[in-house]
Amino acid sequence: MTTTVNQSTINVYLAGPRGFCAGVDRAILMVEEALKKYGKPVYVRHEIVHNKYVVENLKSKGAIFVNELKEIKNRERPVIFSAHGVPKSVPEEAKNLKLHYYDATCPLVSKIHREVENFERKKLPIILIGHRNHPEVNGTMGQIKSPIYLVENEKDVIKLNIPQNKEVACVTQTTLSLDDTKSIIETIKARYSKVVEPGKNDICYATTNRQNSVKNIAAKCDLFIVIGANNSSNSLRLVEVAKQYGAKNSILIENVDKFDTSLIENIQSLGITASASAPEVLVQNFITYLQENYTINLIEPEYIKEDINFKIPQQLKVVR
Repeated sequence: MTTTVNQSTINVYLAGPRGFCAGVDRAILMVEEALKKYGKPVYVRHEIVHNKYVVENLKSKGAIFVNELKEIKNRERPVIFSAHGVPKSVPEEAKNLKLHYYDATCPLVSKIHREVENFERKKLPIILIGHRNHPEVNGTMGQIKSPIYLVENEKDVIKLNIPQNKEVACVTQTTLSLDDTKSIIETIKARYSKVVEPGKNDICYATTNRQNSVKNIAAKCDLFIVIGANNSSNSLRLVEVAKQYGAKNSILIENVDKFDTSLIENIQSLGITASASAPEVLVQNFITYLQENYTINLIEPEYIKEDINFKIPQQLKVVR
């Protein structure tokens, strides 16, 4: 770390709510409880959430991360599926391999899976708004045998090979906010005569709350820092939102060790938030660094506290 820098006081705006959402909390707790119940190792298919700090912390406790189930060497050990959701082929493969598995899919994502199944029963063409190759999108598209039409932008909608007189159903990746999907949904509605729109409850509350908190303070900030991972969809979007709503500059960092200190020279105001998969400890580490090296005025605007909690499976609850 650097020594204290002589410059004017920096106003540091701390966004809230920030950091872990209920789905991430639940997924991490499932791995930790499995380790307590079964001992080491516990396997996890893919990153449980998109955050290196979380993954490394769970590895240190005895979790082993694999890309595919066939990589599991000891098939008597339990395996946990990530919070993003998986195609139906994955639990089927686990059964064929005689693996004992737990599904840590976020309940909000599971809700989308059920909606897709319902639309298939109604024989409706399904349009999914999301990011290609994102784990959540792959999981949703793997819920049914019928094709799902993935669109990432308005141009993709125009290219869809669905008759315009057909009724269509529309669902979204949960980590996209209402702002993210608004113009795409408008294009779908303009193109098709009848559209079953995604419900507001389909959008992750945490995504919306974290983006709104950034919007509220971005214009006050010379620099806005988002703490999160490069492969995290909601982290990258928070950087964009900060710029869109008035921050002079915004960047994404994994932790304070990755921070380019030259960016903070001669600034008067700084905004900080953390994505839904980034732990609060990373925020506090960054604030500690600022306090040790700069003169700061820490400002935390009032915000609505989140009280949503998702329960873990009863079988994983360890009697204490």
